Amino acid sequence: MQLTKKQYAQFVKKRSDPTSTAVNTIKAYITGGAICMGGQYLKTFYLSIGLSDPLSSTATSVTLIAIAAILTAAHVFDNIARFAGAGTLVPITGFANSVVSPAIEYKTEGFITGLAEKMFVIAGPVIVYGTATAVICGIAYYIFFI
Repeated sequence: MQLTKKQYAQFVKKRSDPTSTAVNTIKAYITGGAICMGGQYLKTFYLSIGLSDPLSSTATSVTLIAIAAILTAAHVFDNIARFAGAGTLVPITGFANSVVSPAIEYKTEGFITGLAEKMFVIAGPVIVYGTATAVICGIAYYIFFI
């Protein structure tokens, strides 16, 4: 049975749970803010133990990536994301999750064809386009400001 686009849209609407944009926005804002606040606390902690500002920023990033990867491996990050939606897409934790999730899912297929091949399925385009954008912006900056 082939459905038209209109019939399919009605089918999906009838079977989807109603969502509240306001509630979803508040959940995302609070969760994303909590992740950022945790990052700020980590940076303050690293500064307080004597790390320089650049080094404390690096340590904060590495710690946030490690926490997101561990929570993803423990299947906790998915529950947080289900609750918070876009609030977990704070770039560094969302990126860590997008790399670790496929790696865990396909680890049974072997180290090369499973874990290594699937690890960057989602994150790969982000890396490629992020790098390309950085190069283009760098060239533009060089041309117009140097």
